[in-house]
Amino acid sequence: MKKLYFFSCFLFSLSTNSAWGSEKGMPQLDTEFWVAQIFWLFLIFSSLYIIIWKLFLPKITDSIENRRLRVINDLNEAQKLKEEADKKLVEYNKIIEDIKKEARKILDDNKKRLETDIKNKKQKFDKEIEKELIDIEKEIKNLKKNSINNINKISTEISSAVIKQLIETEANMSNVAAVVEDISKKELAKNL
Repeated sequence: MKKLYFFSCFLFSLSTNSAWGSEKGMPQLDTEFWVAQIFWLFLIFSSLYIIIWKLFLPKITDSIENRRLRVINDLNEAQKLKEEADKKLVEYNKIIEDIKKEARKILDDNKKRLETDIKNKKQKFDKEIEKELIDIEKEIKNLKKNSINNINKISTEISSAVIKQLIETEANMSNVAAVVEDISKKELAKNL
């Protein structure tokens, strides 16, 4: 730094003697003023460099560092949120699987219960139908017996009335009933 200071003082002393006059034309192109121009150029740019280095560069560096830290923090927070979301997704999928298993179990239980109920009701219904069929068969047999007896009775009465009209005498009812009964038995044997 000392060398720089001495060099700048030397250049300053050389330039002060001839920098005040410009009799020969443009002083920028005159070689006699070049030392003064180099001195002022060096002085202005070094002061600008120091100002930028000491004032603006720390602010820019701090701003860049703050942004970098903010981005890193945001990335870390996003990673944490992603991990939490992944955990929640796993928990959600597990809950859904558990609910599906429970629903399958409930459906299977209900299906078994319904099958058992249907089977029991079908057996009960079959028993009731069997009972009704037996009762109806008994009733049909009774009706057959009664109807055969009624038919025999009617046939006996009609036969005796026909005989009375044909012969004009009363027929023996027991004989006519025996004949009608014998014929009806033969006809029933043929049909069964």
